[in-house]
Amino acid sequence: MATEEGVVFKMGTPEAGTAWVKTTRSNACESCSSKDACHAEGGGKEMEVEALNTADARVGDRIVLNIKTASLLKAAFLLYVFPILAMIAGAVLGQTVAVMRGTDPSGLSALFGFLFFGLAFIVIRITGRRLSNNASYKPEIIKIRGHHSPSTDALVLPQTEL
Repeated sequence: MATEEGVVFKMGTPEAGTAWVKTTRSNACESCSSKDACHAEGGGKEMEVEALNTADARVGDRIVLNIKTASLLKAAFLLYVFPILAMIAGAVLGQTVAVMRGTDPSGLSALFGFLFFGLAFIVIRITGRRLSNNASYKPEIIKIRGHHSPSTDALVLPQTEL
């Protein structure tokens, strides 16, 4: 389970039960090879993410997000491993077809490999749209830490009784 902190800046639709959160890239993000593909504002350190609002957070709340590790790993597999496997499968198929036709296998292997590589990204795009509507692939707001005051850039903690 990966966690991040952020501030709710916009509420999603009531039907979706989501909120939009601005987070600051953590050290884990800095070592990620896909850090530039995230929804970063102007290439900076702030990112925007739509999260399930199970903690009933409101605009201005400083919150903790939970990102399910299994979902993160499945998405990483789809994005990184699947295209490589598709390209290898295409190259092998191209080689097989070339041998059956009695032609040079290099050209058909390359052609089929790149064709399957491109098709893999079409599959990723279609699957990504489907998964973006799946709640198990969205981060979840699990805790409200306090209220963020943008005018003073300070964190206002809730009052607790002793």
